[in-house]
Amino acid sequence: MATTNDLKNGIVLNLDGQLWSVVEFQHVKPGKGGAFVRTKLKNVLSGKVVDKTFNAGVKVETANVDRREMTYLYRDADDFVFMDTQSYEQTHVSAAVVGDAANFMLENQDATVGLHDGTPLFVELPASVVLTIEYTEPGLQGDRSTGGNKPARLETGFEVQVPLFITSGEKIKVDTRDGSYLGRAG
Repeated sequence: MATTNDLKNGIVLNLDGQLWSVVEFQHVKPGKGGAFVRTKLKNVLSGKVVDKTFNAGVKVETANVDRREMTYLYRDADDFVFMDTQSYEQTHVSAAVVGDAANFMLENQDATVGLHDGTPLFVELPASVVLTIEYTEPGLQGDRSTGGNKPARLETGFEVQVPLFITSGEKIKVDTRDGSYLGRAG
């Protein structure tokens, strides 16, 4: 159990038997009346986002989420297979739980997997990853860094927008939160 004063981003709450992750929160103290906490919660299993307001100091039940460092091994039909870097146990995580992270995962890549009672809840990747461009249209003479963007297919099959001067085979940094191009990699 915790109170609303202990809320922080990423904490998982157990509300009415469902698990909700705190996406953002704000303590509000109006001129008159009691203080309250305005939160944005994301359902861990369905991904649905809702706004919920708690009175200040109210007790909320937290869920025990075990965050483990794991390595992505391979894809098995609709599941992704991860290996715990400590125990070497393999865990099957469904494609629905992996979600958009699948666009940026290569085999043998490290990730954090959140588990609750042995059930995978989410997969977190580093903020940026380095991936190779599998194919993009060749740039034309005169294309400079101030020009526009063009689509490029990454080795994972995901498509990102890159500057015109980027060519096939180059390694680039990609933001795993929104899939944006961050620059050339080393």
